[in-house]
Amino acid sequence: MAFWALKPEGNPEDEVARAECDLLAGPCIWSTAEGQWQVSLESRQGSPAQHLYSLAVEAPGAPERFLAVLRGRSMYMGEYPVPLKQQSDSRFVAEFEAPLCATGSEMVWQIDLQSGQEKLGSVSPILFFQAKT
Repeated sequence: MAFWALKPEGNPEDEVARAECDLLAGPCIWSTAEGQWQVSLESRQGSPAQHLYSLAVEAPGAPERFLAVLRGRSMYMGEYPVPLKQQSDSRFVAEFEAPLCATGSEMVWQIDLQSGQEKLGSVSPILFFQAKT
C-alpha cells in the first residue's frame, strides 16, 4: 500500500511573511523594483442576490494576459479568474460578481494577481475583501 503526502511548492524557508491589505478599507499600495503598484476595490449596488465589484490596478508595465484570481480564504469555493482590461499604459480594470456562500452570510475572498499562470504576489501584500449578504 502506498501513501501520498501533499507538500506545498517551493522551500518553506523561502516563505516571507507578507502584509495583508483589506481592499474595501481603501487602496493597497506597494513598490517593487519595477515601480509602484496600487490596487483598489469598490463595492457596487446590485440586486440583493448580487455582490458586484469594480477592481482597478495601477501597475508599472503591462503584464501579459493580466488577470486577478478570486480564491476563498474563509472557505474554499474554487478559483475564479477575472481578466483585467487595459485602460492605459499602467491602468487595468475589471468588474465581477463574487460568488456567495450558501451556508453563511460572510465570505472572505483573496485576490491574487497573475500574468497568465504565473503569480505576481511574491512581493505584494495579501489582497482580500469580505463579501456580506
